[in-house]
Amino acid sequence: MKLEDIIKGTYSYKNGKLYVDGNVDLVGLELKEIPYDFHYVSGWFYCSCNQLTSLAGCPKEISRSFDCSNNQLISLEGCPEKIGRYFDCSNNQLISLEGCPEKINGDFDCSCNQLVSLKGSPEEVGGWFDCGHNQLTSLAGCPKKIGRSFDCDDNQLTSLAGCPKEIGGYFNCRNNQLTSLEGCPEKINGEWFDCNNNQLTSLEGCPKEIGGWFDCNNNQLVSLAGCPKKIDGWFDCRNNPYLISLDEINDDIRNKLVLDYEQLERINEREKIKYLLNI
Repeated sequence: MKLEDIIKGTYSYKNGKLYVDGNVDLVGLELKEIPYDFHYVSGWFYCSCNQLTSLAGCPKEISRSFDCSNNQLISLEGCPEKIGRYFDCSNNQLISLEGCPEKINGDFDCSCNQLVSLKGSPEEVGGWFDCGHNQLTSLAGCPKKIGRSFDCDDNQLTSLAGCPKEIGGYFNCRNNQLTSLEGCPEKINGEWFDCNNNQLTSLEGCPKEIGGWFDCNNNQLVSLAGCPKKIDGWFDCRNNPYLISLDEINDDIRNKLVLDYEQLERINEREKIKYLLNI
């Protein structure tokens, strides 16, 4: 494999290591290891869709993005120490994030691995953080700051303890085993908050305001106590078979509420009248 085939730009050697002014494209080459010893890349470095089991040979610093997704990695040891934009290590066999940079300026995607812990996560992610589709039971070790959206869906979470206090975008914790929203971010600035398909019996711990729609469909809610005081979008509470009262919500929230027919049948006549007057 010639360097000219994989480097889009110019390169030089210093102390036996490659310095690249441009991009490096190693995508889909059936590689089992990085074929050269890189130190610095001024653009992006893509080595996705190979058979890599190690990141040995990766640059220490990448000014733009790093994509090592769709390999056979079980560890991020050897990962770049500094990444200017996004970092994608999804669809591997990672059991740990140890070795990850402390800060990612863009998005960080570690979804679809075998993670049981977020220990070793970046402390700060400037963009979107996706740890969905793993085997997490806890968010301990989660980044302290997430600038945009946060996906932790399709895990085995029983608690949201460890979440950042504020999320810049949407928050998705659907398809877990949550019984409570305690530990949830205090502020969600994005388009929606999705806690669909858990085992919630209460909305206590929910943010006071949600900047878009709120989906708590498919849970075991018995009341809406703890509901946000303000929801900018619709409020989906369908498929909560034990919900019998709407006493806890204000008129503005009531106007945005989405219920199914069976729920309307279960609540008392006074509540039905109040709801029907507002749809």
